[in-house]
Amino acid sequence: MEWVYDTQLVDYETALKAMQERVDQIYRKQKPELIWCLQHPPLFTAGTSAQKEELLNSFSLPVYYTGRGGRFTYHGPGQLIVYILVNLIERQLDIKAYLNLIENWIIETLQVCGINAEQRAGRIGVWVKNEAEEAKIAAIGIRVSRGVTWHGLAINVAPDLKYFTGVIPCGLSNFGVTSLAKIGAKVNLNQLQEILKTTCPFH
Repeated sequence: MEWVYDTQLVDYETALKAMQERVDQIYRKQKPELIWCLQHPPLFTAGTSAQKEELLNSFSLPVYYTGRGGRFTYHGPGQLIVYILVNLIERQLDIKAYLNLIENWIIETLQVCGINAEQRAGRIGVWVKNEAEEAKIAAIGIRVSRGVTWHGLAINVAPDLKYFTGVIPCGLSNFGVTSLAKIGAKVNLNQLQEILKTTCPFH
């Protein structure tokens, strides 16, 4: 497993092209599996289930219609993107087990940060509860090509949350979006990726 942490913003199209190439290399056993941590400049992405009416205000940002699962979400500085490129066939994992593994990885990581996060039946992603209100703190969107996963997860460390009002995040209008900064966690992106490394279920 190769682990890469980019400290500079990575263009979305550049990341897509790099992932596509790496998926092929992993499939052909030319390169090892990859976990790639990064941030994107401000943009929106739409998954294969996205409905056009769920984009409420693009804020004049780029909107990318991509092949990952899921619906609309925002990416930008202060959000840690973790692209996960692993061979599910080699690891004998189906997609349901893989998604469960990712959610539990995020939950365990946030526990190290002092945050109690949870899964919710029927809602992909990871959630935190503040009194009676629930909000999403991490989103997941994946694609599988020839048994190799790409795309991955996004954890809101300290992004500008106003941009999430531009979409119905993940198609769920009844729930808000939050961040580690908003709920008072004193963790930066570098620290978070180091914790993810120690709790990583892929070795």
